[in-house]
Amino acid sequence: MSTNHMVEVFHDGDCPLCNAEINLLKRLDRRDRIRFTDIAAPDFEPEAVGLSMADLMDRIHGRLPDGTGIEGVEVFRRLYSAIGLAPLVALTRLPGLSNLLDWGYRVFAANRLKWTGRCADGVCAIPSLDDLDAAGSPL
Repeated sequence: MSTNHMVEVFHDGDCPLCNAEINLLKRLDRRDRIRFTDIAAPDFEPEAVGLSMADLMDRIHGRLPDGTGIEGVEVFRRLYSAIGLAPLVALTRLPGLSNLLDWGYRVFAANRLKWTGRCADGVCAIPSLDDLDAAGSPL
């Protein structure tokens, strides 16, 4: 990762809600501090990240320049800090607010496929069975 980047975000480019936030961040990232990696891109290889596609689809993940992985609300904190909103982000670390944000994100992550119309007959096809081996790992 370039030393200019403060964080890399692994986002689902097929998720309309996710794309709205990512597009906003791209517009606000005037200093090129965020590396955006679309996990839905045909050339994306989850093995290069060290996570399964199922893990990447389960919740948002990111990576710091030193290779440290982050996930969930912490990714959003790093993204918004990277675009200059660190003082606001500091408030999200307050105990009550932090717990509420963690809970809210868990609810969103568990339901985003359903809420964005990506489930059929109650089944959310991420990842598809064709993409998994018998052990449930990406091929």
